[in-house]
Amino acid sequence: MMLALEMFRSVSRTMAGKAIGGRMPGVLSGFAAPLRLVTIDEPRVERPGWARLRTRLSGICGSDLGALSGRTSLYFSAVVSLPFVPGHEVVAELLDDCEDLPAGTRVVIDPVLACAARGVEPCEACASGATNRCARITVGQLSPGLQTGFCHDTGGGWGQQLAAHRSQLHPVPDGFSDEQAILIEPVACAVHTALRAGVRGGDRVLVSGAGSVGLFATLALRELTEAGEIIVVAKHPHQRELARELGATEVVAPGEVLRRVRRSTGAFQLEPEFSTPYLLGGVDVAVDAVGSRQSLETALQATRAGGRVVLSGMPAGADLSAAWFRELEVVGTYASARSDDAFGRATELVATDAVQQLAKSVASYPLHRWREALDHAHSAGRLGTVKVAFSPGSAS
Repeated sequence: MMLALEMFRSVSRTMAGKAIGGRMPGVLSGFAAPLRLVTIDEPRVERPGWARLRTRLSGICGSDLGALSGRTSLYFSAVVSLPFVPGHEVVAELLDDCEDLPAGTRVVIDPVLACAARGVEPCEACASGATNRCARITVGQLSPGLQTGFCHDTGGGWGQQLAAHRSQLHPVPDGFSDEQAILIEPVACAVHTALRAGVRGGDRVLVSGAGSVGLFATLALRELTEAGEIIVVAKHPHQRELARELGATEVVAPGEVLRRVRRSTGAFQLEPEFSTPYLLGGVDVAVDAVGSRQSLETALQATRAGGRVVLSGMPAGADLSAAWFRELEVVGTYASARSDDAFGRATELVATDAVQQLAKSVASYPLHRWREALDHAHSAGRLGTVKVAFSPGSAS
């Protein structure tokens, strides 16, 4: 038996979180959270290519907080299987030999449960290396689940043990701390975002949001593309400092975005009745790194006609008039793709001095302090914490 945090189906708690979670985040680690600390059976491995893992660290992602708060669209209800143990950002130790990886190897997980993990013939996307676009995430030898941490059968990182397929495992380099390693998966997602953004030499880029998603996107855009000016929208002083360290040309507060972009690009600002201002002209590429209505509309309103808006944060509802009127390309970017060598590139970025310094701010909690951990994660930006994580093997 083992300890784990389990998300379960509760209509009343989900509705309570949806109704007041945005205004009172504390309720999401209290009575409104459809989450419980349980003792469950350890995972069993009965199929070739699978292994058991002991969790060392597992991050709390914005998508986890969205699922707990009821903000996640019902669109995703068909690609999860409740109850499940959350946690898709995972550093773990192999308990079993797994093909070429011996027991004891420290690994990070690519959480996408694609065709190889499901034991089915590769779909067209998986065959091309676009494993994040897998068309088989509800079939095969596993229950529905778009990722580890959203699938009943695999477990997740918010438990002391989980199971994973060899196709998901990436060895952690010697010399990396667990705190560094826990950043590899989110940085791999940022690598995919930067490559999907289609930035051309000298393009002006806006990153709307400076939480971990926005900061890592800024790093990847600066290191992997030929972006010229990168303007980052940040709420909190510590975020502004980190954004500059990771490659931002300039950092602005949310209320200053259009004025700053207008000054840089010579755009015209329009003031519609009973609505928010927008630009005629603007940046070439904008990345929404939050997923809130405000952050997405900021990206749409600040992008020139024919430009590209990249949805990096899981999106909430927004007015899409700008996308229609200005003929914007709206591009989704989900997880990471094997064809990008995203984990390899992310590992290189995590080895840089700037990210090593970020890793020192990772805050970890044992499972029994899950309410404190979620409270911290909800306030991470204000508190200057880049990543909050669980250490399921820790007792204090």
